[in-house]
Amino acid sequence: MGQFILKRLGQTMIVLIIVSIFIFLLVSFLPGDPVYAMLGGEITPETYQRWYLELGLDKPLVFRYFSWVSKAVVGNFGLSASQHKPVMDVLIERVPVTIYFSLLSFFLSVPIGIVLGIISAVNRGKKIDSILTTFANVCSCLPQFFLSVLFLYLFSIKLGWLPAFGFVWPWENLVQSLKQTVMPLLCLSIGGIASICRQTRSSMLEVISQDYIRTAKSKGLTNKKVIYIHALKNALIPVVTLMGMRLSGLIGGSLFVESVFNIAGMGNLMVTAIQAQDIPLIQACVMLIALVGCGMNILTDIIYAVVDPKIRV
Repeated sequence: MGQFILKRLGQTMIVLIIVSIFIFLLVSFLPGDPVYAMLGGEITPETYQRWYLELGLDKPLVFRYFSWVSKAVVGNFGLSASQHKPVMDVLIERVPVTIYFSLLSFFLSVPIGIVLGIISAVNRGKKIDSILTTFANVCSCLPQFFLSVLFLYLFSIKLGWLPAFGFVWPWENLVQSLKQTVMPLLCLSIGGIASICRQTRSSMLEVISQDYIRTAKSKGLTNKKVIYIHALKNALIPVVTLMGMRLSGLIGGSLFVESVFNIAGMGNLMVTAIQAQDIPLIQACVMLIALVGCGMNILTDIIYAVVDPKIRV
């Protein structure tokens, strides 16, 4: 098991190195002058010179890359031109908000999606199965941006039940935090519930047709024990992959929801950084998303090995 984890860590390091090279090259080869792109054309020569040196544009490309990587490893991504402070300080302020919503959405969508998938599979061909399958197919196709705008129009503008924007932590104002969390959380969770429901249903249908399930039923075990003890564990193996992808996608792909509801998270920060062409901030955000994605892949592989003994072997 330890050798397996070390091997996956080595592969992850290679992936991160490749990603860092692509990020640095893509930003470095943008057309135009990077300093003027970030700060605009109406800046003093002193300001231009300061940012020219800050970005290392006076050095060769290879030297700039290794200098940037060596600083990024210790958490130094330079200064943000749009936020006027170190990039790491900006990330420390914004990332917890995105993680908060991502974890809430993950722990809401996973159990609901699994339960709905089991119900749909056990009642295959019945009315409840048709309803849940239709729900899952429709909701899995709805983009987060569409849901965000729809909920904003319905619950804020038309009904006036929920605030349209902003976010406060629960320990600052519990009632206000709950009101501001409902719509973004629904937008982030509906797609996950639908996709996990579909995958769980498909996996359960495949598992419950196996010989060992029929053997368990023939021994007189109750249907509940057969489903939750014998079938579910094997059916969850494909779902684990979807769970890992779901969490990493939530952290990196929440920019639409955060932008619509004006939530000061990392997704909103990425939109602001791209609009301002803030090169150090864009590089840091993309690297952080890549790091989270690789970390979730490692965690998924470890969970695979725990759930399925054949993978350990």
